[in-house]
Amino acid sequence: MAACGKRPEHRGPPELFYDEAEARKYTHNSRMIEIQSQMSERAVELLGLPDNRPCFLLDVGCGSGLSGDYISEEGHCWVGMDISPAMLDVAMEREVEGDLMLADMGQGIPFRPGTFDGCISISAIQWLCNADKKTHSPPKRLYRFFSTLYTALARGARAVLQLYPENSQQLELITTQAMKAGFTGGMVVDYPNSTKAKKFFLCLFSGITDVLPKGLGTECSEEETTQAKFTNERIQFRNAKGKSVKKSRDWVLEKKERRRRQGKNVRADTKYTGRKRKPQF
Repeated sequence: MAACGKRPEHRGPPELFYDEAEARKYTHNSRMIEIQSQMSERAVELLGLPDNRPCFLLDVGCGSGLSGDYISEEGHCWVGMDISPAMLDVAMEREVEGDLMLADMGQGIPFRPGTFDGCISISAIQWLCNADKKTHSPPKRLYRFFSTLYTALARGARAVLQLYPENSQQLELITTQAMKAGFTGGMVVDYPNSTKAKKFFLCLFSGITDVLPKGLGTECSEEETTQAKFTNERIQFRNAKGKSVKKSRDWVLEKKERRRRQGKNVRADTKYTGRKRKPQF
């Protein structure tokens, strides 16, 4: 971790770096600044922080520090980590109040257990779904991120991660790895019927199961359809420990689907897929 007046130590690969011109768009484009500020405000709101004390927060993919500005305005302290040196250089020039770290979130969160009272991330997590190197495995990098984030959060703390998923497969991959890491929670969707205003927030609970917040711009009858919960799936996964999960139909179907996404030839699913065979004489 580096203070604002020092250049952060390099801890991540260079393949996702923003150049200086791209980085400065986030401080000179008024529309980008407005959207970033709105999403940051919403993310902090979903954290459900106490009103009577300042908290210590982690900003993953902090960029030029726009999200951190709002955190500071709310009276909280924060640490930001980002993979782009150019972004962090701009944050240092802006003299943000938080500490900065140059790091790849896919390699994990390098902090002691129980360090943070909450975590936010704006438009960053979906990049872990990309394999930018031959050695990159999106499921492994996502699990590494979520498992170390779970450890770095205090018990009962929340993480709110805003993202732009490309498709439903990405959402499933992200939520599955978060669930395996120990989190409960789900996806909160604001303004689900709007093309431009629609926003996805993955709201995660560490150590406890809490009530999932409601999405903005939803009607009462639509609340359940706009919130993707996986609390019950976590309980089912936990109860399955010690049993022969690999023989279940669901496990076989998931394995075949993973192979299809990898471009491998897989037999079509039938009513016999995953069915237990009778013993041979």
